[in-house]
Amino acid sequence: MKIRILILGLFLFILSGCKKLLNPDPENLKTIEQMYTDAGYAQGFLVNAYRSIPTYYDNSEYATDDAVTNQKDNDYLKMATGTWTAANNPVNLWQTAFGAIQYLNLFLENVDKVKWAEDQEAAQLFNMRMKGEAYGLRALFMYYLLRNHAGFTSDGQLLGVPIVTAFQTIDSDFNQGRATFADCLTQIYSDLDKALENLPYEYNNLSSSTQIPEKFRAVTSNLETYNRVMGEYSRQLFNGLIADAFRSRTALLASSPAFQDAGNSTSWAEAANYAAIIINYKGGADALPSNGMSYYTNQTEIDGLSGGVNPPEIIWRENLSTNNTTQEAQHFPPSLFGTGFMNPSQNLAEAFPMANGYPITDEDSEYEATNPFVGRDPRLARYIIYNGSTAGVENSVIYTGTATGMATGDGINIRETSTRTGYYMKKRLRMDVNVNPSSTTGKTHYNPRIRYTEMYLIYAEAANEAWGPTGNGGNGFSAYDIIKAIRKRAGVGGTNDPYLEKCKADQDKMRELIRNERRLELCFEGFRFWDLRRWKVNLNETAKGIDINGNSIVPINVENRSFQDYMYYGPIPYSEILKYNNIQQNKGWD
Repeated sequence: MKIRILILGLFLFILSGCKKLLNPDPENLKTIEQMYTDAGYAQGFLVNAYRSIPTYYDNSEYATDDAVTNQKDNDYLKMATGTWTAANNPVNLWQTAFGAIQYLNLFLENVDKVKWAEDQEAAQLFNMRMKGEAYGLRALFMYYLLRNHAGFTSDGQLLGVPIVTAFQTIDSDFNQGRATFADCLTQIYSDLDKALENLPYEYNNLSSSTQIPEKFRAVTSNLETYNRVMGEYSRQLFNGLIADAFRSRTALLASSPAFQDAGNSTSWAEAANYAAIIINYKGGADALPSNGMSYYTNQTEIDGLSGGVNPPEIIWRENLSTNNTTQEAQHFPPSLFGTGFMNPSQNLAEAFPMANGYPITDEDSEYEATNPFVGRDPRLARYIIYNGSTAGVENSVIYTGTATGMATGDGINIRETSTRTGYYMKKRLRMDVNVNPSSTTGKTHYNPRIRYTEMYLIYAEAANEAWGPTGNGGNGFSAYDIIKAIRKRAGVGGTNDPYLEKCKADQDKMRELIRNERRLELCFEGFRFWDLRRWKVNLNETAKGIDINGNSIVPINVENRSFQDYMYYGPIPYSEILKYNNIQQNKGWD
């Protein structure tokens, strides 16, 4: 009876409001022309693009040799174990990225007509800034499209994605073929150049009109006007430093083994030189902040952030989230009332060297298999909860063995929220957060978008490939110098770092070391999945674990990987292939 009354009421409501539903009030429909007089509405097109930026913590590690997850229905787990197809693609960014580009193209075609402010100088600066943001964001989305969807076709062409620089209407020809990878690079660099032309390198208030950069001085010499538009109120918007960071990311991708091709002329030297710009801006090879490794849990630093200020480690970040428990609720062990989603692998744990700098497989490492966590790289305890670690607000001991972890539920496969590998993730989490339902305490968090450490690692990798371990290409610092600084910050290698000195004379050994340092420094930050592919190395290393109960230490195989060779490159969405016959699929995904 209640259902009949509800349906009757809904029917009467539709009848009474039929005219309004079929004929919306004109004021509810925004037109393009309204952009010109409504600056907030116009800026909304940029806001939509910002909201579409891919998340930094994407948990793609679940599909690598670095981790597994206890979420049985997780898309990355399914991907890694054999269900990745062009129609079922967890890393598909096609629709999201091109949707954002549509907004940006519409904005760029109309930005010069918008009345941004009553003051003409301020209006011109607003126009420059937002135009620069739009160009920069368009380059950003093109970079992600290349990373996720570029690849070789069956006839051997290295293709990117369609280049769309005009707003598409219902009358546009959507059946556009994919541009070459090289042409996509050119488009990205062109947009980044335009971004740099229109943006300050960083958004800071100036104290004197003489400090106004020359490109803006032609518009205004008024300090208040400059600070209003280009000052601290605009922090966390796209800026020149971010543009250079994406140029570095793009060049690293393009110079990597997976994208080597006669049609792609990008060199390792280019990638190194682009990253060097940022390193010099930061202050040189030794300028990384001492607490940069723990950016996610530097309590005083994070709690003191305000006004859009970045911590010293961060180039770009998302907005602060206060009283937040999300990461901890998802990844704390069960005894700390978490669901333990991210289970680091034994493979990753073994990648951390000893504190003396030697890999645990080296005869000089002093590694003891019976005491696997003694004398290790301090980053291991910082980033991973292992058997016997302490964690949480009460510094509780976490036991992960099948027997020792039975009582708390933290042991391997004890419950659905328990670890599958004998490890829990500690990185990204604040230990002063309490997710106990009876006494929940959240804390301030932020998600990064770009860290300085990533830029330093880009330089190290590219410089080693371009000029060898100690060559600097005229930049004043080498791959060796960068890795030495990173390991020193981590507390690895002692005073002289003898293992690094051994690698210094061998480009291949240095390559292996640099890749491993990148793996450790950026673990759980969404890089490993893409690094394995651009390096074209083994994707099918079995994810392993370890079951520790007292003196019993038993290695276990946890999850096999089922990737095929063609999966070094992601697919074009199957729906696009069905709709448009000019779009070629990457080899193997047909």
